[in-house]
Amino acid sequence: MAGRADARCVAAALFGGLHALVQAGRDDGLAAVFAGRVTEQAEIIATLERVLAEHEAALLPWLDGPPQTNEPGRSAALLLGLIEIARRHGPRIELLEIGSSAGLNLLIDRYRFDLGGTFYGPADSPVTITPEWGGPPAPVVPLEIVSVRGCDVQPLDATDPTVAARLAAYVWPETPERLVRVRAAIAMQVERGVDLVQADAADWIEARLAEPQEAGVTRVLMHSVVWQYLPEPVAERIRAAMKAAGARASAERPLGWVMMEPDRALGHQVVRARSWPGSGEWATVATAHAHGTWVDTGAESGDALPSVALPEAARVRV
Repeated sequence: MAGRADARCVAAALFGGLHALVQAGRDDGLAAVFAGRVTEQAEIIATLERVLAEHEAALLPWLDGPPQTNEPGRSAALLLGLIEIARRHGPRIELLEIGSSAGLNLLIDRYRFDLGGTFYGPADSPVTITPEWGGPPAPVVPLEIVSVRGCDVQPLDATDPTVAARLAAYVWPETPERLVRVRAAIAMQVERGVDLVQADAADWIEARLAEPQEAGVTRVLMHSVVWQYLPEPVAERIRAAMKAAGARASAERPLGWVMMEPDRALGHQVVRARSWPGSGEWATVATAHAHGTWVDTGAESGDALPSVALPEAARVRV
């Protein structure tokens, strides 16, 4: 399974490099393939073989690291988890995100959201996220995100034009609306940056949980499509740190954990929330597309859906 996952990452990285050539206007023949003007398999293969030979120097660096599918749309699904935490413990939230990459989800307090007809976020935001909706709309719950911080083992500076072009290349050509949104989110960072640092996720969370917590504010760990990439010792340290902090949590200083992570048995992302004081059990609040294209809060989402039997090594367990 690991080998197949690595192969998928290499294929996605190569596709990103090819798309970057198209977006930069560097190969008209490849652009015709991407635009669907070339449909004959033999011609497509011949074009790719030529492009790989002619643009080898430009394409090879794309294979040096994993693909970067930064997606503001995931914020809509994550917000449902934050709404659930606010419903339980009060409106004020201190948000800590691991695996932030370029920090586009760190703008979650600045985006506008239409969650099935329920609106959150500033009305004048340059980015409004409106996923296709299934199930009941999001509840109306007072919510105030008082601070947002994030870390990544290799953070990206979205305000760097080279990085911005790389992020845009990983937006697939059949979803032009995503490209518009990613570029608008990057422009928001250019106007006002985000609090994003380079750090090991476990080191950073342990340090943040040790900091004094303001009374009346819920401290929340948040992540999306990250857990499967964490080395198990790092994941276990985060679990242990959250368990210890949960034991210390009080009604005055609660602790929450919100995630959007893949359930391969279901074939999509599951949004879950847990908090302390309380049982600390995970509650499923929605399922979602990997890029947040759709969100489903219905009774047939999440754990209620029939699943595919998977080997243990294929499961993503938080």
